[in-house]
Amino acid sequence: MERKPTKVTIIGAGAVGSACAFSIATQRLAAEIAIIDVNRDKAEGEAMDISHGLITMGSMDIHAGSYAQDLPDSDLVIVTAGVGRKPGETRLDLAAKNIAIARDVVDNLQKYWKDGAVMVVSNPVDVITYVIQKESGLPHGRVFGTGTVLDSARFRYLLSTRTNADIRNIHGFTAGEHGESQFAVWSSVHVSGMRLDSFCTKRGIVLDKEEIVKDTVSSGAQVIKRKGVTNYAIAAIVAELTGTVIKNRGSIFSVTSVLNDYYGISDVAISVPSFVDAAGVRGYLPYDFTEDELVNLRSSASQIRSFMDSLNI
Repeated sequence: MERKPTKVTIIGAGAVGSACAFSIATQRLAAEIAIIDVNRDKAEGEAMDISHGLITMGSMDIHAGSYAQDLPDSDLVIVTAGVGRKPGETRLDLAAKNIAIARDVVDNLQKYWKDGAVMVVSNPVDVITYVIQKESGLPHGRVFGTGTVLDSARFRYLLSTRTNADIRNIHGFTAGEHGESQFAVWSSVHVSGMRLDSFCTKRGIVLDKEEIVKDTVSSGAQVIKRKGVTNYAIAAIVAELTGTVIKNRGSIFSVTSVLNDYYGISDVAISVPSFVDAAGVRGYLPYDFTEDELVNLRSSASQIRSFMDSLNI
């Protein structure tokens, strides 16, 4: 049977969406990349700019697209559309604006979506993931968000700088909200298979775990303070997740999706270890959280649920 060419559609041609398109193209993850934006010229310009470098990447069809043309045959739809928080603006203000944009995406998914997964990048990602999953009527798990995958990458980077170990040898993740109530799953952290505490003891390293978590949570804000946006690291994460979906790997990532009785947590989207494949989130890993970690997970879920209640979601 002839194999169907792979196709990714990115909604939003801003700093994040364009960086995602470039990262996916450089890794040759799809035969076709469509970029949709309310500013058609911006989408066309981004597609042209990336296409001009195809001599180093190989043949791909990268173009400005439309919902009607590109959603029906997409293997993956990536939602990056949204606005960033302005000085003096609250999370509630930001959420209200981006929920309105998300609902426009929902309208078009209902009209044109046929198959494939939907990856949400727009913030607040847990809330936007919940809205798109619940209001689109797509099968459960088809909609997932990048969640704390980026936070986990930042967490591992900070651990590598504190332990002077190759980041590729450090494993561990954060869970819960992509935001203030996330927490580090310290029970998951290993360095080349050795538990972190044992590794540090043998190497004479003293870690300030509270400081590492604080720095992890504030990493995005620190980048935004200096350059106005975070786009390169999230683009690398999106490309990694895109490869997982396109190649149907079934890899485990701490992504956000609407939970249904995960350790008693339901009807809220937060990040937990999940199996990601061509269908989105195929299932959840019942990770062996410590009692304290379970308390943190439930607290994070409760805070997100309260936030959504304040938005009447």
